[in-house]
Amino acid sequence: MEPPGQLNGLTGLEKAAHDLILPQEPVSSPPPVVPVRPDRHPSCFTDSRRSQVFRKRFYPGVSREDWQDWRWQLKNRISDHESLGLMVWLSEEERSAMTYAAGPRPVAITPYYASLLDAMDVSHSLRRSMIPVMQECFRVDGEKEDPLDEEKDSPVPGLVHRYPDRVLFLVTGTCAAYCRYCTRSRIIGRSGAEGSLRVHWEKAIDYIASHPAIRDVLLSGGDPLTLHDRKIEWLLSRLSRIPHVEMLRIGTKVPVTLPQRITPELVKILKRYHPLWLSLHVTHPDELTAEMRQACMRLADGGIPLGSQTVLLAGVNDSVEVMRRLFRGLLRVRVRPYYLYQCDPIPGSAHFRTPVIRGIEIIEGLRGHTSGYAVPTFVIDAPGGGGKIPLLPEYVVGRDGPDLLIRNYEGKVFRYPDGGPVRHEIH
Repeated sequence: MEPPGQLNGLTGLEKAAHDLILPQEPVSSPPPVVPVRPDRHPSCFTDSRRSQVFRKRFYPGVSREDWQDWRWQLKNRISDHESLGLMVWLSEEERSAMTYAAGPRPVAITPYYASLLDAMDVSHSLRRSMIPVMQECFRVDGEKEDPLDEEKDSPVPGLVHRYPDRVLFLVTGTCAAYCRYCTRSRIIGRSGAEGSLRVHWEKAIDYIASHPAIRDVLLSGGDPLTLHDRKIEWLLSRLSRIPHVEMLRIGTKVPVTLPQRITPELVKILKRYHPLWLSLHVTHPDELTAEMRQACMRLADGGIPLGSQTVLLAGVNDSVEVMRRLFRGLLRVRVRPYYLYQCDPIPGSAHFRTPVIRGIEIIEGLRGHTSGYAVPTFVIDAPGGGGKIPLLPEYVVGRDGPDLLIRNYEGKVFRYPDGGPVRHEIH
């Protein structure tokens, strides 16, 4: 069976649906389902074979139209071990962690994304990124609730102004699914956070409008694309009317965890506010499904440039081979790999963090061995508010007189004449 996301095809998950490992015991009682209003706008995607098998197995009373409705997916997110345990086998540690960790760091997984989890293997990459373990409950030196000191650079609630010409606008605390390593786990998924959104938005927009140096606004959170269409349009419309704002960006994992959200109606809204860029949070090639591919194609066909950001995670994606598959697969769905992040030191994240040298080794293992477009920039977002600092393999070996000695991807050393113009007398 070909691994999902390999260069020779992104449909491994769909082709492998007949091998889908599910709990052998019959599901005596499906998870409770919350209905949605009839005025919905389904995504009209082609469901993967895996999704079809999963829906019929665990949501037998749910129609294809409901399954494709992003609001149904959001309202029926899985957040307790009783419901998730009907779909995948949970270890005692996972059950305990879901009970204990659901307070300080919330758990939520869309039914769609749950269909991607291996039903039996607790070491499966996507399970590790979404299902808590007890290691989250232990803090080590250097970990902080706000490791990037964003609060220090927050002039008004929900706005971070760290760089002179751009701001980070945290427009919501809601995500479609909650990653266990989230750098903003201190603010996401908090009850009551949506009630005062409009007040915070107004203050943030007033601040942006009163600072002419700001030319670039990044909407993040939480995930902005979990907002209703009318709220997204309100935000984009207000920001685009500020004369000195030249570009808008949205950071999102929705095409990965909730691809049904990328409806034709949403794309029409986004198209009205060019230049608009989307930065997609993608973790592993197993996320490159038929549904995710259709969502990315729909966005790209709408003229929206797509980049990706990936967090380096121990036991999840910390190998050259996994990253090569991921970044090649992203290019195939018209997403340019942009950043590879060292995992931020939030409380309880030590089991996710690799030595920094591992990220450098991965970049070195990619460069020269695959297309340059498939090689992101490896960065540390410096603790204490230092901003993003790029980390690169060392390709300058030294000097020999006027020549610069440089090393290529094969380890061979070459000379580059770097001494400036030298005049030679012509006889």
